[in-house]
Amino acid sequence: MNLIINGKALEIAEDCRTVADLLSRPEWSGRLVIVERNGEIVNREHYGETSFCEGDRLELVHFVGGG
Repeated sequence: MNLIINGKALEIAEDCRTVADLLSRPEWSGRLVIVERNGEIVNREHYGETSFCEGDRLELVHFVGGG
């Protein structure tokens, strides 16, 4: 499936069907992330039931600590 993630076109494996699936991938696992899908914030409690459609636009924002 082809998605736009943070402005980049990416092909995602077919077994990655929901926001929760995407966030379980190594590059996002363990991070505090806010997800926007097609211009709307996805509530964390809906990550497991929010599925993707071909061409969806996602913005994944994560927090970076430092001092």
